[in-house]
Amino acid sequence: MELVVLSGKGGTGKTTIATALSEIIGDVNRIDCDVDAPNLYLFYEGENIEKREFIGGKKAIIDRNLCIKCGKCESTCRFNAIENFKINSFLCEGCGACTLICPANAIKSEEEKIADTFITKLDKGIISRAEMGIGSDGSGKLITFLRKEEKRFSKDADLTIIDASPGIGCPVISSITGSNVALVVTEPTKSGLEDLTRVVSLCEHFGVFTMVCINKWDINEDMAKEIEDFIEKKNLSLVGKIPYDDTVMKSINELRPITYYEESIANKAIKDMWLNIKFRLNTQK
Repeated sequence: MELVVLSGKGGTGKTTIATALSEIIGDVNRIDCDVDAPNLYLFYEGENIEKREFIGGKKAIIDRNLCIKCGKCESTCRFNAIENFKINSFLCEGCGACTLICPANAIKSEEEKIADTFITKLDKGIISRAEMGIGSDGSGKLITFLRKEEKRFSKDADLTIIDASPGIGCPVISSITGSNVALVVTEPTKSGLEDLTRVVSLCEHFGVFTMVCINKWDINEDMAKEIEDFIEKKNLSLVGKIPYDDTVMKSINELRPITYYEESIANKAIKDMWLNIKFRLNTQK
């Protein structure tokens, strides 16, 4: 079973909660699908047992020794990626039209590496993750690859936890697709409710069973009540209300999961939340 942890925006505590749940459950695999800004692995001391180059697509390259400067490639390119017989790799979409139109065969398409992918072995389970190159795109394809890689190890784990990107874009869609259950982390603010609404709509579109937790619920109890009313109206499962806790910032600064701090009230709330999640996961099997 795959549990994907989502949030409408960054900074809601998604990774803190994903890491805590992983520690509480123990025998889980983890996939860091926030490939633009991965940080799940920072909380662990693991061993990289596999490393691969991920090819996201192709980019056009002009051989200036063969180029006859006819200008056909520039007039053909719909992405304005060619100017003065030079290709802007950031604008090139790799469609290949220029390679077909060039009468001198001076343009070729070359595979483009967009990331290094890793399988990191931990004491219990693995992390499937990636490090994207600066300015690279194709994060949706990369996430699909990371999830495929994790499945080679899924027989050794009771559960897979996916730490998704914030928002509702292509990386999130790639993280949700095929998952069994989603946990949406929100916060008691107006923007938090709006973000929650969008993420829930996305989960509904893909038919994913959706649970919600309100992080730092006690910083604005009136807004937390509005979110609870929305959850009830949408017939969702409110599985946890996590109070504000200064210890969370300490755990982030020290790069240790919040579960390492026994007196943390957030830790206790997340442990209670896991009991609620486990009950609902059992009903989904």
